Amino acid sequence: MAKNSSTPAPGADVAVVGAREPCPCGSGRRYKACHGRAHARAEHTRTLRPFEGLPAETDWIALREIVPAATAPLTLAGGYAGRTATLATVLPMAWPGLVRSDGEVMVALQTATASGDLSRDVADALVQALDAEPGTPVPPRIRPPDGPRLTDLVAADSPLPVTVHEGFDFWLAGLDQSVVDDVTRESMERANTAVVPTARLAGVEAAYWCRIGDRWHLRWVLPEDEDPLLDALARLAAADALEVGAGSRYVGAFRAYGHLVPVWDLAEGTSPEAVEGPAAVLRERLDDALAVSSPLSADQRRVRSALAARQVTLRPGA
Repeated sequence: MAKNSSTPAPGADVAVVGAREPCPCGSGRRYKACHGRAHARAEHTRTLRPFEGLPAETDWIALREIVPAATAPLTLAGGYAGRTATLATVLPMAWPGLVRSDGEVMVALQTATASGDLSRDVADALVQALDAEPGTPVPPRIRPPDGPRLTDLVAADSPLPVTVHEGFDFWLAGLDQSVVDDVTRESMERANTAVVPTARLAGVEAAYWCRIGDRWHLRWVLPEDEDPLLDALARLAAADALEVGAGSRYVGAFRAYGHLVPVWDLAEGTSPEAVEGPAAVLRERLDDALAVSSPLSADQRRVRSALAARQVTLRPGA
């Protein structure tokens, strides 16, 4: 049977409008009964761990939530095996993706999405960029509801070597500057003024030093499940062993995409290099505490309750 020509194709690009307005796809139906239906389902079905199954899941979370300017090369799989792309925290004009004039494919993590599955949203931008011509940005759109996830596109056995940058000059690095438009250059300059100095620790996974004003911090995305991790943190805190160097102070944690991200205040002037050793020691202490199977003592339970009370959820459903 021939399809009704007024019926929109699944995932067709349409603008978001009011629920009672005519759908921009031209079907003649209201948006809420047409493309808005899939959009509403996605909005109310949030994926708790969108980066689960990817190599270095905790670094993906960090690049999405706490690192201002960073990149990492992606090794692709499936129909794009043999090709590469660059994962970036932010791209010019907040584009979800782009192809630079030299052909480098880039996809961003810190973009606004209307869907409940960030993995599909980023994968959709990546597919669009992989199929685009050099010099083409990927604008926001309502993604196809049955599109691929990042685990379908990124090789499961590939590392994620993160490079943290001082600013967003990597947008234009290596390009012929004479062909860079003023809008992109101005976007980069504005973004550079807001960058928080950040560094990734080399000795442990997904731990990031940063300086915000006159405060120094360590933010660490930990891979363990929340309940056993809280038990282990409570054991260390009760023993006055939950520190990352002299003068540091555990201030709490937030949840992001199914993981806890503990935060420490660091002593004034602490450099990333100075926190490497203490972080490695804490990781060993944490592993030892996680291996303990005996119930928490009364004091440890009290400390655990206090730690849990200082947690916040950064992302809905996280």
